[in-house]
Amino acid sequence: MEIGSKIKRLRVRLGLTQEELAARTELTKGFISQLERDITSPSIATLMDILEALGTNVSEFFSDREDDGVLVYSAEDMFIKVDEEAGVSIRWLVTNAQRNALEPILVTLAPGASTEVEDPHEGEEFGYVLSGTITLISGEQKRKVRRGDAFYFRPNGIHYLTNSGKTEGKVLWVSTPPSF
Repeated sequence: MEIGSKIKRLRVRLGLTQEELAARTELTKGFISQLERDITSPSIATLMDILEALGTNVSEFFSDREDDGVLVYSAEDMFIKVDEEAGVSIRWLVTNAQRNALEPILVTLAPGASTEVEDPHEGEEFGYVLSGTITLISGEQKRKVRRGDAFYFRPNGIHYLTNSGKTEGKVLWVSTPPSF
């Protein structure tokens, strides 16, 4: 196996330049270039740092199975943050989403609960209400969104969700770029 060419394929697939990969791994662009041309070899620690920056690990990298770009995440892979006092739980559905173009989460809100207020940022946001009735606050606007409804907006102002109903609300919320 040519380690360098495989690293290059992963880097290019993620849309990273050699400079960006070097910055994420605290290596030089020259080293990344030599590595990708198989002129030099990384230490095990350096290889692990590079693979982490590329969103993979040693076992996946050296696996013989063909990588079709499809990743499947089980419930055990997902991270959950629960704030019982606020009545909010957030389940990150994709691990390492900060390395991806979008970030899907599952938000569960108790009646009367609200997510944290998010500041304006670049990108787009999408949500699909799985259960309950949610109010989307975006800037000065408030929109009621019921089970089976979806919302989409550009986060140009402060924004958050509140559960305006009498039952638990669940929302599949996708942000690009990742911001949660």
